[in-house]
Amino acid sequence: MTRNFLAVIALFIITSCAELQQVVDSLPEQTGGVLSNVDIASGLREALDLGIDKQVSKLTQKDGFLANELVKIVLPEELKKVDKGLRDIGLSSLADEGIKMLNRAAEDAVGEATPIFINAVKGITFNDAKNILLGNDSAATNYLQSGTQQALYSKFSPVIKNSFAKVGADQVWTNIITKYNSIPFVKKVNPDLTDYTTNEALKGVYTMIAVEEKEIRNKVSSRTTALLQKVFALQD
Repeated sequence: MTRNFLAVIALFIITSCAELQQVVDSLPEQTGGVLSNVDIASGLREALDLGIDKQVSKLTQKDGFLANELVKIVLPEELKKVDKGLRDIGLSSLADEGIKMLNRAAEDAVGEATPIFINAVKGITFNDAKNILLGNDSAATNYLQSGTQQALYSKFSPVIKNSFAKVGADQVWTNIITKYNSIPFVKKVNPDLTDYTTNEALKGVYTMIAVEEKEIRNKVSSRTTALLQKVFALQD
């Protein structure tokens, strides 16, 4: 009996998957040919563009990272002992300033690099647009990230490095590390903060784009154009 029950479950799963694929394959036909795969891809690009315009732009403002718990950049593991060590000897304000400078650099860099993200979205082809449309709440954002993160990192990293100098983070962290390394019996540290902050800033950007994508997918009122309304109605 158990074997028969498992067989029924397996058949149900296979049948469900086949039916789901049929739904995906027939989406344009179900809309009377009004929306093609190109139309759906255009709608996905528009959703990502809206995410950049409405959400990523918030990151460029003062405290855009620092005051947003979704994306706030905290110290990497190897520097948490630095933070504790400084606070233990009464240098909490210096530790706080170091964290603030990491976030300031990210805010500054995102402001300079936003056009990079806009151009990246324009270049996306969405070969599997229908499946992305029917994916999870951040499927389009995940697709953008997988196809652009490496290229964006190479452009973002020097911006972060320059931002460190621009906001004075390089001097602040030199002071922090010098102070920490002067504490008796501590293990000296010398982390690559540019690499760390670049990755955290990119993570923050994709997080905020995903926030807007989720809004568009789940709230009809967030679909502010005719194309967004037509495309995302298909996944409702």
